[in-house]
Amino acid sequence: MLQMIIANRLSDGVVVFFAPGEAWVPEIGAGLVIQDAAEAERLLGVAKQHEEHCLVIDPLLIEVASESGRVRPVAIREAIRAFGPTVRTDQLAG
Repeated sequence: MLQMIIANRLSDGVVVFFAPGEAWVPEIGAGLVIQDAAEAERLLGVAKQHEEHCLVIDPLLIEVASESGRVRPVAIREAIRAFGPTVRTDQLAG
């Protein structure tokens, strides 16, 4: 199973993904895809240390799938977090 670590950046609330080099990035495509369950748990521990240092809030592992070289969350909740609202904001009545 492929996994990633997702969280919210504490400074502005933006959804971020754990990336190589123990960084946090707002683009899912730049996030680290983890294939090994033990490595996923180890990296989640690192992410939780970042939470203790007030960099992110609520880091958690999510299942992802890779289709045509693009990574997508499996769960709809995480897909919405990763890609934004399910309605077009350019057509909202003002």
